[in-house]
Amino acid sequence: MKIGIDLDGVIFDSEKLYRVYTELYDMIELGKNSKKDNRELKFQDRFDWTDEEKDNFLDEYQPEIISQANYMPGAKMILKKLKEEGNDLYIITARGIHNEQIIEITKNIFKETGMDIFTKCYWSILDKAKVCKDENIDIMIDDSKYNSESIANAGIKTIYMKDAPSYDIIDNPNVVTLYNWGEVYRYLHEIN
Repeated sequence: MKIGIDLDGVIFDSEKLYRVYTELYDMIELGKNSKKDNRELKFQDRFDWTDEEKDNFLDEYQPEIISQANYMPGAKMILKKLKEEGNDLYIITARGIHNEQIIEITKNIFKETGMDIFTKCYWSILDKAKVCKDENIDIMIDDSKYNSESIANAGIKTIYMKDAPSYDIIDNPNVVTLYNWGEVYRYLHEIN
């Protein structure tokens, strides 16, 4: 099976760190209380920040967040097991759009932790559905409602992995919502 996998909020707990850092940045550094909607996954949509404030946040904190992020519970074990079982694993991520240094940090983390097991990595991707179609991905795992719906609407099975407050996806036969890597492993075996 060809499995597409997002990074932030799926393999790494970086989304949790983004939530902490953005709260502190908003309240302490910007002196604001500008949260708009806590269910939005991307911090750019959670806060009422200017483009300059968003860019300053990314410049100052993104490398630190990426370097501090841990693997989601079970992610390393399940991904290695899926690879051993003969699955092809594709990273399909937006990581690197703002700062290419993040890509090298991530590659080093994979190498240092024995997780350089991926068939192919797609960095700085905004249109994940297109990459999934071009690569004939059987199933994609993503934590973004928007990406999950877009990929599912392209006819590709999608696991919408929720680990934070976010919106639900309703009535899409190509999407299943799961909450941890144990559930992901069980589901992949059920459909295969």
